Amino acid sequence: MLQDSLALAALDVAPPRPGVGTIAAPRPESLPVAAAPVLLALDDVSLTFGGVTALANVDLAVGEGEIRAIIGPNGAGKSSLINVVSGLYRPVRGRIRLAGETFSAVPTERLARLGVARTFQNLALFKGLTVLDNVLMGLTSGVRSGLFGQVLGLSAARREDAENRESALAMLDFLHLAGLRDRSAGTLPYGVQKRIELARALVAQPRLLLLDEPMAGMTLTEKCEMTGFIRDARDTYGTTIVLIEHDIGVVMGLSDRVAVLDYGRKIADGTPDEVSADQAVIDAYLGVAHDEDDEGKL
Repeated sequence: MLQDSLALAALDVAPPRPGVGTIAAPRPESLPVAAAPVLLALDDVSLTFGGVTALANVDLAVGEGEIRAIIGPNGAGKSSLINVVSGLYRPVRGRIRLAGETFSAVPTERLARLGVARTFQNLALFKGLTVLDNVLMGLTSGVRSGLFGQVLGLSAARREDAENRESALAMLDFLHLAGLRDRSAGTLPYGVQKRIELARALVAQPRLLLLDEPMAGMTLTEKCEMTGFIRDARDTYGTTIVLIEHDIGVVMGLSDRVAVLDYGRKIADGTPDEVSADQAVIDAYLGVAHDEDDEGKL
């Protein structure tokens, strides 16, 4: 049964790093999810590509300070949902409510001002730049001094550069990357590069962080570390996090609530315990065939 697999996966973790939570650590009870105001909501969102339906009438609500997981089999529409929220895809139907505003399509040019940041399934680092310079890229959308001030080295531009550098160094320290700040990002192990991408997304302290498979390709130890960093980001900065992740043990140990997609439709939504016991979820993951009586045919 899926329940047994989930329980075993949640236990299969490396020893915790000092100061960082483990995959199976419970969520603090100081801020019940049900009491948190909604930061992001999808209302009846549908997305198609030609004749292919990627999302069908999806409703989703994400409370402030929540870690919200989106799971489902391959091709279920998980990345499509993240791309709708980040404005890369325009839905054919429905509305997105984000930070108190309502959109038929989220404007990508306003993402930073709306307090949204994201990482991608595939690494999108500037591998020839240093770790510090990569993280500083996460602050470029908020630069106020302009090109003229930067070129002339005006005092306001110098002050802003110093502030940004201080913020980037603090984030590197937070994610245990300070000792690598002058290394070229492309020379570092894959798991470290994923952490650099997280640092770049977090450095502007967004209200909403979208993570598309943040632990894909990682070793068990790296997953354990990344899980702790994601939880710490929520607890330290109050960041609301929506993540796609295939490792069910990670999802069930880290998330406050889990939504399950299958063929573009939401088939379950609830706490990890509720979702892991849902028969529709078990069928979707294990490919269990319906009984002949249920199908109404031989």
